[in-house]
Amino acid sequence: MASPLVSVPRYGESTLSDLLPAVLAGLTGGEDPLGLGLTGVRRVCVLLIDGLGALQLAARAEYAPMLTSMRAGTLTSTFPSTTATSLASLGTGSPPGRHGIVGYLTAVEGYDRPMNPLHWRLHGQAGGRSGGDGQAGGRSKSSRSDLLSTLVPEEFQPQPTVFERAAAAGIAVTRVAPSYQQESGLTRAVLRGGEFAASVSAGDLVARTVSALGRGDRSLVYSYWSELDLTGHVRGPSSDAWSHELRQVDSIVEAVAARLLADAALVVTADHGMVDVADRVDVDTTPALSQDVTMIAGEPRARHVFARSGAASDVADRWQATLGEDYLVIGRDDAIDRGWFGPVRPAVARTIGDVLALALGSGAVVRSGAEPNQSALLGHHGSLTKAEVRIPLLIARG
Repeated sequence: MASPLVSVPRYGESTLSDLLPAVLAGLTGGEDPLGLGLTGVRRVCVLLIDGLGALQLAARAEYAPMLTSMRAGTLTSTFPSTTATSLASLGTGSPPGRHGIVGYLTAVEGYDRPMNPLHWRLHGQAGGRSGGDGQAGGRSKSSRSDLLSTLVPEEFQPQPTVFERAAAAGIAVTRVAPSYQQESGLTRAVLRGGEFAASVSAGDLVARTVSALGRGDRSLVYSYWSELDLTGHVRGPSSDAWSHELRQVDSIVEAVAARLLADAALVVTADHGMVDVADRVDVDTTPALSQDVTMIAGEPRARHVFARSGAASDVADRWQATLGEDYLVIGRDDAIDRGWFGPVRPAVARTIGDVLALALGSGAVVRSGAEPNQSALLGHHGSLTKAEVRIPLLIARG
């Protein structure tokens, strides 16, 4: 039985992974499973606002008159509700159990440390080879360049992205995002395809998006804005700063919508919501949480815990007893059976923690020594609460 506080993604029906396939279907005359209403549309921009949860938007509607005036619906993010996993699902049209990016820090077979997919590098200090427990064993390379050559993004996720499929169908595809994303490992793995237009500011994002929408006979534009998420992490999603940044987002959307051609549509969505964290449990100062643990991945509100061989049940019991009733602690097989990751390939299953620990209230499991910067953030996401999982689906027509 699922906790009543948990909102499990409905992969294949109404999640972020279903969005781009539905848009592509609309552009190619196929069935529109999400009811996007793209009849007659030949140009679509999907604008993803990092960190714009549906619940947060509803609570700050006065700061976003344009967003709240658009035809509105909701989707769910992936699990975990985190940027790398959600963007991978958006770009591939697949759930995490297929594309293999299962967290902010993701275990990778053959390495004794988890990978940070956003930077395509291993996390933390290099360790030695592990024995036969969990994912570990073998290489321990720390630099981004080394990992790009030994864990080649296009081999890590070899299936064509939705952007590649759209380009193959004769659609002019453009991705508008900061320049550092152009050749990143994450982009190469799950967001590759079409042209890349680097943006340097809010105004530039608008200009490059509008220009890209005019390309070719049919066009698909993916545009990405990150500053709302950054503000939420550093100042908290309930802060005045977050509200004022939402107003900036609203102005971006208004500017793009005002310049849509008659055969164009703008679809605004997000990768996850966010919560203010009030209570922290520190793994690095709580011995019970380290006992029999070989590696910790994921993020503060959705931890993957890898256990010494034969100790997973004991680790789960200790974590649940230590964290208390505001957390849900379950085993890997249980999480897969509940559909959190969608259908799971065997190779991906081996990179999911033996134990998963989800925050259901305002807590977070931090690591002050191993993750000092992340541990100090005020806003977090990753779990399956409605505040983190529900994202907007907003549509404007030209």
